[in-house]
Amino acid sequence: MAIRQRLRRIRPDGRPKDTGPGGRGPSPPSERRVIRLEVNGEHFEREIDVRRSLGDFLREDLNLTATHFGCEHGVCGACTVQVNGEAIRSCLMLAVQADGAAVRTLEGVAEDGVLSPVQQAFWDHKGQQCGFCTPGMILATEDFLKRNPRPTREEIREGMSGNICRCTGYQFIVDSIAAAAENLNGRATVAEDAGRGSTSGEVGAQQVDDEVP
Repeated sequence: MAIRQRLRRIRPDGRPKDTGPGGRGPSPPSERRVIRLEVNGEHFEREIDVRRSLGDFLREDLNLTATHFGCEHGVCGACTVQVNGEAIRSCLMLAVQADGAAVRTLEGVAEDGVLSPVQQAFWDHKGQQCGFCTPGMILATEDFLKRNPRPTREEIREGMSGNICRCTGYQFIVDSIAAAAENLNGRATVAEDAGRGSTSGEVGAQQVDDEVP
């Protein structure tokens, strides 16, 4: 009771006074800032709360809802977008941190209605099932293949281990990324390995094991 009374504090008129964390007085008003950034080739200027995540900004302010939220702790990879060409977790990055940057979401991958090589490979090899993780997978794959254009299947599993899929078993995803690498290089470049026949946890297991029910 004593703790509750201290946190509530009492106004001179006898009414409770709002307090901030630890009972140290009113919480300060949220700070807002104007940001300017490029998203999928278009320029935007918005005034936003400085605590707003980049993912929330993309989904709610710009209505780019292909960016999905899963864990919201940077573990599952569903919210992956590209900032200045690098794959990042949009649930962990603040929108103000993207001020002046070039952001790319799934909506900006296809050009004039034509699927990109990575998108086409995922379509051809059934790399998507329910589709929830697919936007993050596509954007992470682009970044991965830019850094490693001729990966082995084992390197694909390791390189994509931060993106979790609940329903494909990963085999088709590995197939899709291998095919995308071949298409982007114009010839077969992906080496086979002994783990091809595995169908469970190939991509995400290295980091999360049983974290995803």
